[in-house]
Amino acid sequence: MTDAYVRDFVGYGGNPPDPQWPGDARIAISFVLNYEEGGENTVLNGDAGSETYLHETPGGAARIGQRDLNVETVYEYGARAGFWRIMEMFRERNMNFTCYGVGLALEKNPAAARAMVAAGHEIASHGYRWIDYSTVREEVERAHIRQAIQAIEQTCGMRPVGWYTGRISANTRRLIVEEGGFLYESDAYNDDLPYWVEVAGKPQLIIPYTLDNNDMKFCVPPGFSAPSGFYEYLKDAFDVLYHEGRRAPKMMSVGLHCRLAGRPGRAAALARFLDYVQGHDRVWVARRADIARHWHKVHPFKQP
Repeated sequence: MTDAYVRDFVGYGGNPPDPQWPGDARIAISFVLNYEEGGENTVLNGDAGSETYLHETPGGAARIGQRDLNVETVYEYGARAGFWRIMEMFRERNMNFTCYGVGLALEKNPAAARAMVAAGHEIASHGYRWIDYSTVREEVERAHIRQAIQAIEQTCGMRPVGWYTGRISANTRRLIVEEGGFLYESDAYNDDLPYWVEVAGKPQLIIPYTLDNNDMKFCVPPGFSAPSGFYEYLKDAFDVLYHEGRRAPKMMSVGLHCRLAGRPGRAAALARFLDYVQGHDRVWVARRADIARHWHKVHPFKQP
């Protein structure tokens, strides 16, 4: 745990590296669509109770030993309708995203997996289950990592090169490095640029993710109460980073969920932000794998 998650309060300090984004971009922006529907807690998946996280009526207790049919159908909306709405919005604008795909969820809707691959989106792994791994035994988490890889290989026809668990354990990063084959890992929220870490003597690129530029805040306090708040927050974050990009380019992540941003009212705010981004020049809208490959090439790991 100490080796994998050393706390660093310095980072790049006041002298961040020039990322040298393609096209002399002032900002790289990564849209992430979390595909989780079907991988959440439910007795149907062998769990003790129902899901309590990131749905329309937060704050309730799990139903132990029982299904929560209301929550289940909220999740189903994401796969049945919200996903396709978001796919169309990105298709219309010729923009690509990275999907954090939960292995079990993709297995339950392989048509969605195939559609994302056909559209040129990246499928990164979001674990095999969308659960809290903080108390999961190490051998179970290791098995789930391999199941997640296999699920994406089978539904998408390719191995994932990126990883994001979300609710990690003390072992997650070490297990990912031991498994190997990942260009990047995103279980961090501590910078506006990628950076390298060394785990068990091996380098691993970290591309930090976001919990603030994220539609999940519609379901957690304090959060967005209206789509306009979501849009204004994303716009302000973009504006600050774009302004800083005149001398020190950065990257921006935006987190989306099929069952949240895929709802019509929230989708309207997302559409406005996508159009706002496209109204600026020197912006690189990139999949996380593309950002990782660029960083590997331009800023390769150097032994400290």
